[in-house]
Amino acid sequence: MIENTFAYIFNKKYFFRGYMRKKTLILILFLLFFIFNQLICNLNFSVKALDFSAKAYILYCPENKKILLEKNANEKLPIASTTKIMTSLIALEIAKLKDEDVTITNEMLQTEGSSMGLKVGDFLPISSIVKGMLTVSGNDAANSVALSICPSLEGFSKLMNKKAKELGMKNSNFITPSGLDAKGHYSTAYDLALLASSAMNNSDFLKIASSSKLDVMFKNPKKISIFYNENKLLRKYKWCIGGKTGYTKLSGRCLVSCAQKDNLRLIAVTLNAPDDWNDHIKLFDYGFKNFKAIIPKEENIKISLLHGVEKYANLDIAKKPVIVTKINNEPAITTKLELPRNLCTPVYKDKIIGTITYFLDGKEYAKCNITPYKDYLMKNNKTKVLEKIDSYFKKTFCALTNFFKRSANFFSRFFTKNS
Repeated sequence: MIENTFAYIFNKKYFFRGYMRKKTLILILFLLFFIFNQLICNLNFSVKALDFSAKAYILYCPENKKILLEKNANEKLPIASTTKIMTSLIALEIAKLKDEDVTITNEMLQTEGSSMGLKVGDFLPISSIVKGMLTVSGNDAANSVALSICPSLEGFSKLMNKKAKELGMKNSNFITPSGLDAKGHYSTAYDLALLASSAMNNSDFLKIASSSKLDVMFKNPKKISIFYNENKLLRKYKWCIGGKTGYTKLSGRCLVSCAQKDNLRLIAVTLNAPDDWNDHIKLFDYGFKNFKAIIPKEENIKISLLHGVEKYANLDIAKKPVIVTKINNEPAITTKLELPRNLCTPVYKDKIIGTITYFLDGKEYAKCNITPYKDYLMKNNKTKVLEKIDSYFKKTFCALTNFFKRSANFFSRFFTKNS
């Protein structure tokens, strides 16, 4: 049947007849050439798109802790001034508790390279020094922060390595707060991605790192200096929200950056990359083209209240997860609630009362705490007390009224009888 059909379509009458046959063959050859050419062009484009100048690089998603692209991501290499991410993070965490003012000493200025222009006797907050460290990459700023926190640079390096261990940076060792070359001072693209993920979650760090221009306040001499951020990616790439540059002859050009589009946040790190700006743009473009972030829909969770002014408490998910998946994938998201049957008032907003587990295609993805949407109090304690007092006085008043009535009746009968 099929053979007869093909024979009918391609017989001499309809296909193999002089001019029509030549015209059809030419058309088929042209179409084949066009398709082949497009395939070659797309292949060349893909190769070029993923061709990077860096000796080591990584594209990292902090939400699901996944590596999206990498090359030599665990190779120990010098990291230059990207070190200042660690120095700044430690300083800002300390400044969060108490933003102390620092008097600049001669010892703090015993360094070379890039500078924010500090002078002996300058008096300014730690947070101002951090601004100079992250914008113009001041080595004087890094030393000043380190020596304001610890008695020596060696002591501060121990603090840096302790923090690195906390963050899971297993292949890093810090010697200098500025990142100037030193024996035994190294990290990896992967470790720096972990560090950047933590730093970008610090609101103070994010505010500084994302600013193209900053006003830096000095208390003595009283002045405001304007610093421009050396991270050109803030101007070159619209989705960039911060990062840190670095360069020495030994390390080559180093760059750590963060970009966010919609709800998807990505970290890119390149080490020893002559064309670092374009490397990062290509890394981010790859990430945003192939992956997306989904925030689970709002959950309407309620729980009954005992002895409350209100019968039910509305509950809130403390921090919803961001689910990262491939762009064309629509994962099945399910949840599992773990809550008590009811709550006894009072219940306060910051109290963790249960959890919600998110499952992605049947596998556990994240577990989040559940807290009350607001404070839920008992049926007003004052009202209860007033009700009791009111009831007491009512009973007392009734008892006294009855007593006086009985007394009046008694005396009435008594005087009537005696008269």
